[in-house]
Amino acid sequence: MTLTRRSLVAAPLALPAFHAGPAHAQTPRDVVVMARHIGDIISLDPAEAYEFSSNEVCTNCYRKLVRPDGATVRGDLAERWDITPDAKRFTFHLRAGQSFAGGAAVTAEDAAFSLQRAVTLGKASSFILTQFGFNKDNVRQLIRAVDERTVVVELPEARATSFVLYCLSANVASVVEKARVMANERDGDMGNQWLKTNSAGAGPYRIAGYNANEQVTLMANPNYASPVPVRRILIRHVPDSSVQFLMLQRGDADIARDLDADRLRALRSDANYTLVSSGQGTQMYVAMNTSVPEFSKPQVHEAVKWAIDYDGIAANVTPGTWSVHQAFLPAGMPGAITERPYTRDIPRARRLLAEAGYPDGFSIELDHYGSPPFFDVAQALQRNLAEIGIRASLLSADPRQVLTKSRNRTTKMVLLRWSTDYFDPNSNAQYFCENDDNSENNRLRVMAWRLHWIDQRLTESARAAVREHDPAKRLAIYEQMQREHLQRAPVAFMLQRNEIAVLRRNVSGLQLGLTADYTRYEGLRKG
Repeated sequence: MTLTRRSLVAAPLALPAFHAGPAHAQTPRDVVVMARHIGDIISLDPAEAYEFSSNEVCTNCYRKLVRPDGATVRGDLAERWDITPDAKRFTFHLRAGQSFAGGAAVTAEDAAFSLQRAVTLGKASSFILTQFGFNKDNVRQLIRAVDERTVVVELPEARATSFVLYCLSANVASVVEKARVMANERDGDMGNQWLKTNSAGAGPYRIAGYNANEQVTLMANPNYASPVPVRRILIRHVPDSSVQFLMLQRGDADIARDLDADRLRALRSDANYTLVSSGQGTQMYVAMNTSVPEFSKPQVHEAVKWAIDYDGIAANVTPGTWSVHQAFLPAGMPGAITERPYTRDIPRARRLLAEAGYPDGFSIELDHYGSPPFFDVAQALQRNLAEIGIRASLLSADPRQVLTKSRNRTTKMVLLRWSTDYFDPNSNAQYFCENDDNSENNRLRVMAWRLHWIDQRLTESARAAVREHDPAKRLAIYEQMQREHLQRAPVAFMLQRNEIAVLRRNVSGLQLGLTADYTRYEGLRKG
């Protein structure tokens, strides 16, 4: 089947086969075709969606009570909220005149039901809500509608108000239309099976079709607060950067989302295209398992950090797409520091290895993703480490295999990426710092636990920060935590992703964000 403008609109394709039409053809004016890798989608139910692509789709089909706006939170469906002095009761007042895609009014009952549903279903992302003490037995009493436009959220235990609000801005807190969802319930699943491929939201778009590893089709919500310029968006699964590039050149795609550094370089000076970029809350780091004898020595952690050629890797391996960042909070996150204390210093790194008892270095296995740019970064790391005597054997595998091995605590040294789960510093602080129990009984199996690493001071700081109600003091805690983590952790943060989308000249208005659920389509326009 050849790829024509008619087939693009009419049916999804697993792989594009290019037609022999004229160069620089045009997709229909009221349709935007976006080529990107969407093979990570498992579900489009916002109570379950937890992957990059599904979070992005959901945020354009749903709204929440609140949404992040830089270093603060502003109302979305809620026009205002009240918080009791003890910081345990949040009362949200909904805006009037908000409608779901089907035309029904958004009510407080829909909002309360959505939060209750996410907790009750207990999917992976539900921890963002259950960490406050909500569970399927108490959630209906603690989260409830008191009238048509008022929702009350009561916490079992007080937490920092900014922490609570940021978590309520996460994708898992999306508001669904209760009546429509429950009309599609199967065997008590609260509509989960239906919402995997459909939507019931009040966002600018609705899901009109989804075929796994092929295409997501979005149609404009006719009842959205303000009309959107583009009627239909087709998100095509195109995992190959070179195919995205060809589709863009031929006019079979209006936007390409995953072009590699070489192809981006080729388009930067071409007036037919516009590049839109945004720093992302996605970071690349090297982690060292302290149960390995060599990595039980803090001097070895330091030696690795001083051995890495951060600037060289960013300039030569990931130019424009990943930049140097060394703290556990990504730039753009509240409380993030941008200090870069480590540079390549081979003599210093060798001295530290000698102090640790390894003057001749040692051999170690380095696990990493087999996909770009991780494979190339791993090779660069291998060369850097060899200069100080650390002989790294590269073990390349599918991301799922690498993650499974890491979660089982069997990696010795591993190159990974991490993206913040929600727009609050606790997401990263807890993951990289909090651990006071190395046993298999630990329910909080975060990265610190996976590395068999306990730092009591950082653990206590992470727990104190979520209870600190003064925003300035809270951010100060995280700033200090990052500096201490830089010095003591068996983790070397290297790079932060800079996402770049390429738009054809007649397309504008794509808003990229720090996290996947910050990327907005409602401003898209096509001339």
